[in-house]
Amino acid sequence: MPKKLKNKIRYAVVGLGHISQVAVLPAFKHAKNSELVALISSDPVKLKKLSKKYHVKHTYSYEQYDDCLRSGEIDAIYIALPNNMHREYTERAAQAGIHVLCEKPMAVTEQDSKAMFECAQEHNTKLMIAYRLHFEEGNMQAVKIAQSGKLGELRLFNSVFTMQVKNKNNIRLQDHLGGGTLYDIGIYCINAARYIFQDEPLEVFAFSANNGDTRFEQVEEMVTAVMRFPKERLATFTASFGAVGTSMYEIVGTKGKLRVEPAFEYAEALKHEITINGKTLKKKFARRDQFAAELHYFSNCVLKNEDPQPSGLEGMADVQIIRALYESAKRGQLVKIHPSHPEKRPNLTRTIRKPPVQEPTLVNTSSTTKD
Repeated sequence: MPKKLKNKIRYAVVGLGHISQVAVLPAFKHAKNSELVALISSDPVKLKKLSKKYHVKHTYSYEQYDDCLRSGEIDAIYIALPNNMHREYTERAAQAGIHVLCEKPMAVTEQDSKAMFECAQEHNTKLMIAYRLHFEEGNMQAVKIAQSGKLGELRLFNSVFTMQVKNKNNIRLQDHLGGGTLYDIGIYCINAARYIFQDEPLEVFAFSANNGDTRFEQVEEMVTAVMRFPKERLATFTASFGAVGTSMYEIVGTKGKLRVEPAFEYAEALKHEITINGKTLKKKFARRDQFAAELHYFSNCVLKNEDPQPSGLEGMADVQIIRALYESAKRGQLVKIHPSHPEKRPNLTRTIRKPPVQEPTLVNTSSTTKD
């Protein structure tokens, strides 16, 4: 077991792809209770350049992962690996007594998600899934508005999250790595519907589509889904890797509606447009460092020995829905869900404000939307 620091949690970041470089590594500057002390990658060029840039003393290959876990140098890891690797790297960390902040989706299957949760429980380590928007003011204000009654009785939720993934070698387009629209971006729409309604869907139906583009030989180009919630509320969304970038959701009630656009971005200011009784008000939420916020929160949980939220239960719930949607699209039938219920729902009290970062120069990786 590593020695626990009095006021900082020491992290290793596992996986140095796009999201790590553009968001996770810079976030440590604003998470004052979190210290970046180790990097793990199979790319020696990334390790050399990024360790120098961020003044990180310890670097490891994936083959040396267990050495890092047992080195006494770290207290926690941030997992930013392909989805199919989340279970293995979480379990190995938990077994070594290291806390885990894992990128979403939690895993590719319900079985893997459950195993991760149980392993962390067994070894008394903390496991949090990196739902950064649970700490973002615009989305949590949307929860407050939706639950306040200002929109009347909530009736429907609709979302569109699309992008152009141009490089056919991108991990998002690799089935064996856990790629696919629902795992990568559809999960944002699913999770938003759940925190806006503060409830779980009971049944789902999905259509998938593919226009024949060679990029989509292994995964679907897009999915449109319908989710039925208690009280006869419906949530719909479309997620696509083959359409111009869009990031929005709209909540419609019996008295008013709220549109959030952009809704899911980490590098842009989020915006609200609320219409009640024919009058429309607009509000803009300043761009923040969403990754520093989740690091700060998770480190506090470790330091204070508190259970983090969103926990593995939150991650398990979304994976269950994703698997049901894929099953529906494959069979062409409605699929019922036996929902699990996370311990706590995200709300405005979780909001953490951290100043934004400037996008850094990338090393041996590129933007999702670039060739």
